[in-house]
Amino acid sequence: MSKVFVMDAEKRPLNPISPAKARILLTQKKAAVFRHQPFTIILKYAVKSSTEDLRLKIDPGSKFTGIALVNDGTGEVVWGADIQHRGMVIKNALESRRSLRRGRRGRKTRYRQPRFLNRTRVKGWLAPSLMSRVENVITWVNRLRKLAPIAAISQELVRFDTQIMENPEVSGVEYQQGELAGYEVREYLLEKFNRQCVYCGAVDTRLEIEHLIPRSKGGTNRVSNLAIACHKCNQKKGAKDIKDFLSKKKELLNKILKRVKAPLKDAAAVNSTRWCLYNRLKETGLPVEVGTGGRTKFNRCRQKFPKAHWIDAACVGASTPENLIIKDVKPLLISAKGHGVRQRVTTDKYGFPKCHKARIKSFMGYKTGDLVKAVIPSGKNKGTHYGRVTIRQRPSFTLDKMDVHPKYLSLLQKADGYAYSSLEPLQESSSS
Repeated sequence: MSKVFVMDAEKRPLNPISPAKARILLTQKKAAVFRHQPFTIILKYAVKSSTEDLRLKIDPGSKFTGIALVNDGTGEVVWGADIQHRGMVIKNALESRRSLRRGRRGRKTRYRQPRFLNRTRVKGWLAPSLMSRVENVITWVNRLRKLAPIAAISQELVRFDTQIMENPEVSGVEYQQGELAGYEVREYLLEKFNRQCVYCGAVDTRLEIEHLIPRSKGGTNRVSNLAIACHKCNQKKGAKDIKDFLSKKKELLNKILKRVKAPLKDAAAVNSTRWCLYNRLKETGLPVEVGTGGRTKFNRCRQKFPKAHWIDAACVGASTPENLIIKDVKPLLISAKGHGVRQRVTTDKYGFPKCHKARIKSFMGYKTGDLVKAVIPSGKNKGTHYGRVTIRQRPSFTLDKMDVHPKYLSLLQKADGYAYSSLEPLQESSSS
């Protein structure tokens, strides 16, 4: 199990402790639960103890961002989590709002003068769907600094080294001649082709770099001529041109060629936000170390760890200990849910008003997103349930797809814009 965060009586962070020690303190009434997710206890008595500095490590991503707390001295990963972003949800919501507003303006103010020269954007502006990713990470950096003695931050700043991707055989670069040779290109290709063979779709197997046009027929090492394939398909293709190899599979051929030329949308999102995130992290006043995706993968593969976002975060940067200890860490999945919407009129599929929503967000002391405990005495849902509640403007709330009356609920933690759950056990994989 992951360590439990501890705070002293004055709400200052102490060294995280094991769940067993936390259970003893709670049983002896020497501590109380301060926060349920991530689980934190607060001591009821004053203590004088020194703390061990921890390093917060971040692996930014488009859909998920991995975070981990690492003790550089012992190599122990104290805590890990994956943050699931809602960038596409925000993008779709903004597009829906734009269509609704255009429709309303067309109906209500048909002859309104156009406005397009009075819009200004501040320097460093990012689209809301991109900025939400930065804000999610900064929110959790600030929260964890209140719960743990964090002394330094490591961030994966560059996902792929573009110079090496253009020509993997470039010479005169120190890391190209060292142990990191080829890691940038492999990581890029694995990301681009979803870590599966382009020919047969095999997953969870060793994948090799494949030249679509063989070197013997004038092919180059540029990434536009590279793909990934399993050993069997790579040997079967041999020195054939991809058009000859897939001459009887035109649909698959067109799909591969189209995908090779397509840009990486997720990588573009990460590249757009990386410097903004870096500058925001520097504003915390803590020393910020940066690293590349190739080094992250090198550190992970060297210690034979499975692929996971929080493990990638623990492997970010040159400060990664020689022997990371990830045993017994139970990572947390943190899903960004937002704080509700201000839209007061629900529309049908054609965009016309259908019904109005109430202006208040709470009912009977609860609001959507609250973490609650439900003790139901009878019926088909009899028992104790925990989860994130969704309210209605009547005494019938929703908890884990079941209806429950508010009188059976007790509040554990107020809504903070995130939902929490435990990640599935790690599966060993050799595809990376």
